[in-house]
Amino acid sequence: MSAFLQVPRVLRVVSVLLAWRLDAFVEPAPLARPLAWLRPLLARPRPQVEQLSRGARLRGALTELGPIFVKAGQVMSTRRDLVPADIADELALLQDEVPPFPGAEARAIVEAALKAPVDVLFASFDETALASASIAQVHAATLPDGRAVVVKVLRPGIEAKIERDVALLRTLGALVQRWHPQADKLRPLEIVAEVEKMLENELDLEREGANASLLRRNFASGVDLYVPEVYWPLTGGRVLTLERVYGASCDDLAAIDAAGIDRRKLAAKGVRVFYEQVFRDNFFHADAHPGNIWVDLDRREEPRFIALDFGIMGTLPEADQYWLAQNFLALFERDYARIARLHVDAGWMPSTVRLDELEAAVRTVCEPYFTRPLAQISIAELVVKLFQTARRFELTLQPQLILLQKTLLNIEGVGRLLDPEIDIWAVAHPVLKRILRERYGLRRTLHELRRRLPEWARAAPELPELMRDALRQIAHGERVQRTAPAELAWRLELARRERRARVASLLGASLLIGAALLWTQPAPHPTWPAALAALAGILAFLAGWPRRRTP
Repeated sequence: MSAFLQVPRVLRVVSVLLAWRLDAFVEPAPLARPLAWLRPLLARPRPQVEQLSRGARLRGALTELGPIFVKAGQVMSTRRDLVPADIADELALLQDEVPPFPGAEARAIVEAALKAPVDVLFASFDETALASASIAQVHAATLPDGRAVVVKVLRPGIEAKIERDVALLRTLGALVQRWHPQADKLRPLEIVAEVEKMLENELDLEREGANASLLRRNFASGVDLYVPEVYWPLTGGRVLTLERVYGASCDDLAAIDAAGIDRRKLAAKGVRVFYEQVFRDNFFHADAHPGNIWVDLDRREEPRFIALDFGIMGTLPEADQYWLAQNFLALFERDYARIARLHVDAGWMPSTVRLDELEAAVRTVCEPYFTRPLAQISIAELVVKLFQTARRFELTLQPQLILLQKTLLNIEGVGRLLDPEIDIWAVAHPVLKRILRERYGLRRTLHELRRRLPEWARAAPELPELMRDALRQIAHGERVQRTAPAELAWRLELARRERRARVASLLGASLLIGAALLWTQPAPHPTWPAALAALAGILAFLAGWPRRRTP
């Protein structure tokens, strides 16, 4: 879309922003003076706007501008590493609610997507929407066998509208990037990119169905969390059919109390479910506000949550998942030196960071919290402050960690809403220790060894030649040295030590592979040769384990 065609829309956006007096955000910038001139011409101030906080003004402006801007505000509310806390808190209150489109259009979209008449696909289809949002709306229906379902349908023409609005957001982001005095901290173009990615994911309802299916499989027992079933024959890119579920929003305390549900038990279960999603399954619901998290009112003795809306799910790289779990454990145990070391070992910070200074900064943030009763300490709030502090030490923060941070804030909010006295530390600590013990314990390690054994066995014949070539290159100096001359002698000595270590490691690997092969032989057979080979392999590995040396 050409910049000329965007001019009227840009003027409309500027008019709304001026009406909410958001030009005050950029008063120190060169852009402020022209905006002050334009204000009387383009905008009529909203009533009592001067009495509102800057966050409330921004929320009002985004709501007036429409659904895509609401989505942008929701994404900004998750970027607490970039957006001030008072603004993020206000933007978190944005609700994505818009008037529904006609049910006849929804019926036509379903028939086009599923290539069959609605009357054939469903026993009944209610054209009155149950709920409506900016991307899609939901209709109640009944399958031919009598099961109740809901059908989520994308809005007609939504792709073109989103493409147009995202182009406008890019234009506005570029203006903010150029003129805002703190653009380097706000990084508006990065936020726009996140909005675009989120919207792209939400436009694919088949992807959302796959997310729901995996989450349902992870909590197959349905004891703690229930996920509605996906009906795949009635699902496509523009239509998603799910089992209909019933319950109350988790912030409807009156309904929960009327059902006789123990809110303290429910709150603790919510915290456990979150840590299981993140650290056990590495797949977590990343839009866990009360509207998407219901409570099953029929389960009084064993309360459980019901999850809805699976358009935004989070995962972490396996390495980040491990380092994050270790950081949480160190935080629970107040081991500040370990937190500092873990941040560097994880690669989140450059190795040149002084660990003593980082440890002191972490201690400065954490110690004031630990003067309070544990029930009053917010892990999410503490993690946010730690990330903000770590940015001074050139923290490289992954977007997945930001999404996790936002979800942690949501989950703690739900937990404290249900039980204001919940001790989240006491609930989370044993759950995390159990998950780490199961995930990285000896049994899991042996399972992984057996799973990878065929791959290792296939590669084993090539190892001697690869090791021989590598040792020859090191011995003949064929590898390019980019070190200073003063370090060359030390490097050569280190190479000789590494040669010995590589030989020991190769021997250890061969013995372990042999032990695994013996271990997998069908019974009956003596186990002592496998155990002896494994022990010898471990000893060889220990003998060849690299030791840190400095010149």
